Amino acid sequence: MLLRLRNLLLAAGAGAILNLAFPDTGWWPLGLVAVALLWWALERASAWSGLALGWVFGVAFLLPHLWWAYLAVGPVPWVALCVAEGLFFGLIGMAWAHARRSAMLEAHAWAAAPVFALIWVASEQLRSMVPFGGFPWGRIGYAFVDAPVARLAWAGGVPLVSLVVVLAGALLGLAFESLRRRRALGAAFAPVIAIGLLGVGYVVPLDSQAQDGTIRLGIVQGNTPDRGLDSFDNAREVTRNHLDETLRMVEDAPGPIDLVVWPENAADYDPRVDDATFEAVTTAAQAADAPILLGTVDYTPVDGRYNTSLLLSTSGTVIDSYSKQRPAPFAEYIPLRSVARNFSPWVDRVVDMIPGTSVATMDVPLAALDRTVRIGTVICFEVAYDSIVRESVAAGAELLIVQTNNATFGRTAESTQQLQMTRLRAIETGRVTVQASTVGVSAVVDPSGRVLQDTELFEAASMYAHVGLRTETTPAVRFGWFIGWGLLIVPVAIVLMAVRRRIADRYDW
Repeated sequence: MLLRLRNLLLAAGAGAILNLAFPDTGWWPLGLVAVALLWWALERASAWSGLALGWVFGVAFLLPHLWWAYLAVGPVPWVALCVAEGLFFGLIGMAWAHARRSAMLEAHAWAAAPVFALIWVASEQLRSMVPFGGFPWGRIGYAFVDAPVARLAWAGGVPLVSLVVVLAGALLGLAFESLRRRRALGAAFAPVIAIGLLGVGYVVPLDSQAQDGTIRLGIVQGNTPDRGLDSFDNAREVTRNHLDETLRMVEDAPGPIDLVVWPENAADYDPRVDDATFEAVTTAAQAADAPILLGTVDYTPVDGRYNTSLLLSTSGTVIDSYSKQRPAPFAEYIPLRSVARNFSPWVDRVVDMIPGTSVATMDVPLAALDRTVRIGTVICFEVAYDSIVRESVAAGAELLIVQTNNATFGRTAESTQQLQMTRLRAIETGRVTVQASTVGVSAVVDPSGRVLQDTELFEAASMYAHVGLRTETTPAVRFGWFIGWGLLIVPVAIVLMAVRRRIADRYDW
């Protein structure tokens, strides 16, 4: 009984510690401690107790990590999200309980930590796909963007970073286990290997140099008062704020501007159908003498709406557009509406957002280079999804822009958590990546993940950025599909073989 209680407390404490590895604390080495503690808690777990311990770990991590969801939608949806997503960590515990007792690991004890890491990443991959398109927030690799291991994203994306981080944490757990069992060799070498794994990213040849010219961006954060869910009740005020900040930016800009960037929801009234918004947008574009990229809402579909990004010329002509492919469930659209209505009266205020079908790219005519430049136009939470970003760059994007609206999340860590994803995407794709937010944090990130410029939360601000365009395709973009599925299928196969063997042994097949 005391052992079970100890393990529950270990799992809960480990989950809470993992949250401290992410912003706004950002103590990334604690991510290794969290993994090591979970390894310890699962040491003698059965399949069902492993499920419970992993679930406790996951919920203890996600409740503080997703605190911004509480602020945005209230306590019941926040808790429901954390409990549901925590189940994926429970699957880690259950799968590991089966795998650890497999014949393979009994014969090859050295493979225990790698298999544990594979199982963890498989859980992250699965969580990124189901249910309702998945929810990749809180993948452990994102916490390590300031560590050398983050450079591995260039080679294998977020899954590879997560794999190596968890392997290092599991080795620390193995070191403690070896010390307790008086296995001096394991206790001595496991921590050394773990530290070495964190530094292996230094072998990755990151390059931040422009390859096909440069582009001059005017990035505008117009701001809106911190009113939570009511922040966008006055959509015209938000658009006016972005216009005013654009005019200030143009006056202070050190040189010409090739593209003005407004964030998601900067013009909730569609300038294609609303005269006042059209006038504000064209005034901004003409002042900068450059096309303008902005986020709006398209209500033309009879069965819902699109979260749309528009590229408009100085005359207001639509040059290109993109609609968000992955609307957020229970926020931008309501799955199981008849059921959800029983838990929150707010669901019927949501007009369902329809997913777009095109790749997240737009073509910007660039007079300075006498050519068209293709940019990646990722909207908000889409930055968390591997396939959306990867497909954008594979389709020829030379620069990534993440348009987002963080106003409803107040002064929580949501925006800085998102910036970590943006930074890792910059490394993964080898592209300058811009995060443009209505209220912050907005930032310009170079292909090594370094933040070149950024803003504070809830301030009117702008950034002038003269950045390089890149055309080289990284291994993560070229082989990311195979890496992602491989790191799901291989560990699932390992666990299924372990389960099959245990069943066969039980029934003497």
